[in-house]
Formats: sequence, C-alpha cells, structure tokens
Amino acid sequence: MNTVKRISWTKYSLMLLLAAMLLLTAACGNSNTNTNNTGGSGTSVEDPATATETTANGGTDQSGTEEAADNGAADAETAAGATVYPLTVKDATDTELTFDQAPARIVTLVPSETEIVYAIGAGEQVVAVDDFSNYPEDAAAKEKIGGMEANVEKIVSLKPDLVLASSGMNQPIVDKLRSLKLTVYASDPKTYDDVIAKITQIGSIMDKTKEAAEVTGHMQDVRQQVTDAVKDAPKPKVFLEFSPGWTVGKGEFLDELLTIAGGTNIADQQGWYEIDPESVVKTNPDVIIYASMIVKEGEKNPILTGIEGRPGWNTIAAIKDKKIYEVDQDPLVRVGPRLAEGLLEVAKKLHPDLIK
Repeated sequence: MNTVKRISWTKYSLMLLLAAMLLLTAACGNSNTNTNNTGGSGTSVEDPATATETTANGGTDQSGTEEAADNGAADAETAAGATVYPLTVKDATDTELTFDQAPARIVTLVPSETEIVYAIGAGEQVVAVDDFSNYPEDAAAKEKIGGMEANVEKIVSLKPDLVLASSGMNQPIVDKLRSLKLTVYASDPKTYDDVIAKITQIGSIMDKTKEAAEVTGHMQDVRQQVTDAVKDAPKPKVFLEFSPGWTVGKGEFLDELLTIAGGTNIADQQGWYEIDPESVVKTNPDVIIYASMIVKEGEKNPILTGIEGRPGWNTIAAIKDKKIYEVDQDPLVRVGPRLAEGLLEVAKKLHPDLIK
C-alpha cells in the first residue's frame, strides 16, 4: 500500500467514525487526504468515526452487546473442543444466525474482522476484504470489495458463506446484504471484554475455538500484566488526540484502555467530540498521546502540528515537560486482537519505569 493511499485510509477510517456525528468531510483513509480532514493515519475502519457514528445514533444497543457477551461466554465453555453444529448465535444487531458447518468463504468489511479471522487461523477461508485491511501482510493481497461504500454486487458474486461487518460502520450495507439473503455477522464492541467475547464467538462459528482461546488468553494476560504493574502508580492526567482536533471520552474502548494503562482521561464528554483548546489548557494534562499518521516524505504529522501550534498550549505541563507521545494508531482503533499491543504501548508511555 503506497503512502498516499495509506493516508487516505486513515482519514477514511476517521471519517467513517466521525461522519455520522457531525457530517464532517473527513478524508477517509489512505489516499489523497488533506490534513483538515477528520482522518487519522493509515488506520482501520474502527477509529474515531466508528465510535462517533454509534453515539450519533443514540449509542450501541446494549441488549445486543449483552447478547454477544452472553454468547461469547457460552462459546468459551466449548473452547477446548470442536464446535457442535448446528450452531446458533446472536450478533450486536440482535440478529439470530444459524450455522450448519464452519463457513468456507468469508468476506470482511472492516480491518478488525480481517485481523480476527487471521489471528484464529482461518485466513485461508477469506476470499475478499475491504480496501483498508492491511494486516497481516497476506490480507493486503486478498481481493478487495471497496471501502465504506462496499461493492454489494461484487460481494454477492463471491458467494460468501459469511460476511463479517461492523454494525456501527456498515449498517446500510449489512441491511442490503441481508435483503439478498447473505449471512452477515455484525458487531460493535465498546469494551475490551466485548472484543474478547466477539473473538470467542467468531472462533466458535469458524470451528476455531482452541485458536480463539489462545488469542483471547493473550489479551487477558496483557491486561493483567498492565493492571498489576500500574495498580499502585500515580495516574497522570492524559489528553488523547487520534484525529486532528478531536478527542475521545467515556463510553468508548480507548477511554477504557487509557484507564487500564494507569492514566486519567481529561475528556469530560461522552464519545468522540471536537476539542475546546482553552478547556484543555485549563485542565493542564500531564501527558499528551496522539496517533501516528503516515504522511508524505518531509511532512509532519498534522495532529502534532496542531498540538504544538495552538495558542497557550506551551503552558501545558505535558508540553513543558516534553511528555508528548505518538502511538501506533491501528492497534488502538481496530477492535481486534491487537488491542492488547495497543494497551501495552500506552501503558509503556505512561509508566515506562513499570512496563518493560
């Protein structure tokens, strides 16, 4: 994926996430996106915009989330053995899906789902992915079905047994594919445990319960490692900026990850929202964490440019003390297995003496 395309993807991701909230013209992702767009770096579809879109629609259906968690727990009971078919599950849209056997042909509409399928050892079953699935390397070589505006005709022509989607990002496409009688599993996890439950459930669907248990076990181990390491440490005030001019507050997994990592989020609103620069100065964060972006050679990350150039921000403790840290965006905005690596990176930035 070339540099320009990757920028477009990041902006695209953030657009997806932020578009529903304020109809911002975010440069969605990895192609020629200018820095005024609400895009981030080359990230996945699951970044600021995903969270914002759900918020704009009144929040995630908690009953669906609870169903997914319940199903995930039930699936965990069989994690040591093969899936027993027929298997019936409910997704985040409260849609009941029944599988007579493990799907042999999968299409993924967002990068997090692509990463999950590969992580549990079912990558060979993937016949196509969205335009911005770039991890693992083999996924980038798969046939592409588009971005936010997925090519429905092409998806149908691939005759998938299962389409994996985000209900927060892809709902119109989900509805269209279901009207065409395709099986679509849609999710919208808001917490670390929600992601674990989703991976467990997809593992059961794919008859990869053992492999899924290994993935979720690693995620749980990393969380425990971080929790134990920072439990008695001071909790610095942290400002997050994962899209130029935007931060994230309560009700989103990034806020939870920051809390687990031993920090205190200064964001005082729900979901993703546009920052008030003066309010940030008054709150005076101890640490600033911002997302990486792939830019053209010689260009500077526009998020960092904004942080360094805002009037009065040179008085902020984080800037005076040079505690401004860039983190890899993809693992922190894709609700998949790499959230664990994202959590570990944030914890290392906040408590480098405790997390090795």
